[in-house]
Amino acid sequence: MAVLKAGTRMRSAVCTTEVIVVKAPPREVTISCGGVPMLGSDEARSEPAEPLPSADDPTLLGKRYVNAEDDLEVLCTKAGDGWLEVDGRRLVIKDAKPLPSSD
Repeated sequence: MAVLKAGTRMRSAVCTTEVIVVKAPPREVTISCGGVPMLGSDEARSEPAEPLPSADDPTLLGKRYVNAEDDLEVLCTKAGDGWLEVDGRRLVIKDAKPLPSSD
């Protein structure tokens, strides 16, 4: 577990997913991809990672993912087969805000 800050880059240990933290909570959290904790962008994979089970919810390039409390937001900078979680709970794609009407 670690206290994250905005701008932190992370990458998956089991697939090609890479993210950048946009908004970080004030507490310690563990972000996982495919059920395995993510690595810092400068950390090397220490041993071969277990293959992912069939992914029904892969990460999508350019999408923002948030937690239920809406105090964590990450931007996917490289898509992959893994799903994103924080402390064991899935992150969901952030909904786009509706544009104001032009009337």
